[in-house]
Amino acid sequence: MLFGLLLLTTGPMAQASTPSPSELAPSQDTTTVLTLHDGAQRQNVSRADIETLPLYEVTLNHFEGIKGRFTGVWLDDFLAEYGLDEPTPLRFIAHDDYTTFLSREDRREKRFLLATRLDGEPLTLSEFGPTLLIVPEDAAAVEAGTASMTHWVWSIRDIIAP
Repeated sequence: MLFGLLLLTTGPMAQASTPSPSELAPSQDTTTVLTLHDGAQRQNVSRADIETLPLYEVTLNHFEGIKGRFTGVWLDDFLAEYGLDEPTPLRFIAHDDYTTFLSREDRREKRFLLATRLDGEPLTLSEFGPTLLIVPEDAAAVEAGTASMTHWVWSIRDIIAP
């Protein structure tokens, strides 16, 4: 994550465009990409499960160097689908064990996109996938150093509700 902070201060990042509905067909891939934890219950979720919700896309340069058209679902829609729209805070754990928390207040202030694809192709671990949390409206502010990149979580492995 420290490397990301260095890139934040030195690397260029284009402003994000406004997210818009995607015309991509939902994925049929039923391989587990993340696990939801709600108390003692665990649920494995696939890209196909995530993409049953309406897909949106936004074009931006991520501060970690990946750029292009990111496609995914709104985090609040995803959480509501799985009955996790009330718990606060939510804990996100990445494949590299990076952890961050996202409160309900955070979700009220900003819209978070749970990205599953880059330029129409499934995100892979080498592209910070298989899922990636981005805040499209903050792209310019993160570039300027006036907004935190803390909630831009890549390679999400688990989402944990209290």
